Amino acid sequence: MNTAKHFLYQTVEDKTIVWFEKSNEYLVLENTTADILKRINKGIPVNDIAFALSKKLAVPLEKAIDFVLDLERKIYAPKTVENSNLINDYRDIKKPKKFEYTKFYKINNIIVKVNFSTEYELYLVHPKFKHLEVKSTSDYHHNFIVFINNNFVFFYNDKKFIGAWSKKEIHFFQGKFSMELIQKIHQKEEKEWLGVFHASAVSNGKKSILFCGDSGNGKSTSLALLQANGFTCLADDFVPVDAKNTEVYSFPAAISIKKNSVKTLLPIYPELENSAEYHFKRLNKIVRYLKPNNTDFSSHKPCKDLVFIKYKENADLQHQKIAKIEAFQQLVPDAWLSPVKENADAFLKWFTALNCHQITYSNNQKMVATVSKIFKNEL
Repeated sequence: MNTAKHFLYQTVEDKTIVWFEKSNEYLVLENTTADILKRINKGIPVNDIAFALSKKLAVPLEKAIDFVLDLERKIYAPKTVENSNLINDYRDIKKPKKFEYTKFYKINNIIVKVNFSTEYELYLVHPKFKHLEVKSTSDYHHNFIVFINNNFVFFYNDKKFIGAWSKKEIHFFQGKFSMELIQKIHQKEEKEWLGVFHASAVSNGKKSILFCGDSGNGKSTSLALLQANGFTCLADDFVPVDAKNTEVYSFPAAISIKKNSVKTLLPIYPELENSAEYHFKRLNKIVRYLKPNNTDFSSHKPCKDLVFIKYKENADLQHQKIAKIEAFQQLVPDAWLSPVKENADAFLKWFTALNCHQITYSNNQKMVATVSKIFKNEL
């Protein structure tokens, strides 16, 4: 049996969060189950572990042995790796000699040239970064290339092959594109990031707050309201946190505004009236994009608060602290978390120190006032 230390443990409230290095997965376990896992990991014989468990829980020894063996099998079962449908070796794929679209995006002092072979690839990337577009120039720093071949989207960064994705995996391509972009903006390699969260991040100039919640709950709308009330948009949908100082870093994408939020925001952002609509059929949503008010995309701020936010028509404002385990189980499934053990350890420690809130609201000004109080540590 492999007894190498391939796990990390973090006690949170009355549970234990366990990270598995081989699969880069997190599980929330009862403390008794986590204790068994620790003993298995130390190489203690199954019969000894089962005997102690049998006495502690007053269950038959045979049942205790079966439980420990079943847990051991689940822990050390090899992770199933799905084979890509990409038949052709990417080294045999030839990049197009001509591209239908070429865009230049300026982020702080960095200019990124992006070549797109067709309108389809342009549609996957450009709407979020249109506000960064500048005129064609030979003085650029990086060249991203995106093209279709054999119904796969191929992505190169400065001649380096990054990956290829089927049309069913487009969200993975979009995530990888954004990851390559933040590496260039912040001069950090992928291994230096703790994780990326499906959230919105807002700053008061000194620190940041992460807004989480299911799609359609109002994360981006709340972010747009907050930036109209003196706060700064750090990132929307794609929120990177670095591993070294566990701070939230800026990401330059526009704020995505769903169709049913346009009416609410029009009095504040009249430019939304004539903004282009983008229909993402696979995600079943229609969005417009709003320029973030951030002027320094190199900025990064510490984060001590996680807010699960929800707009609910005619609801009185409700604020409450929520259990960390509840927050963890909502946050992690939609996140990309680093497979590097040191980064996983940093994530567990960072998360454990967060304050977790829940806000339900219909009155915009009350929501803004409540978030202001969270920034001031008044809630």
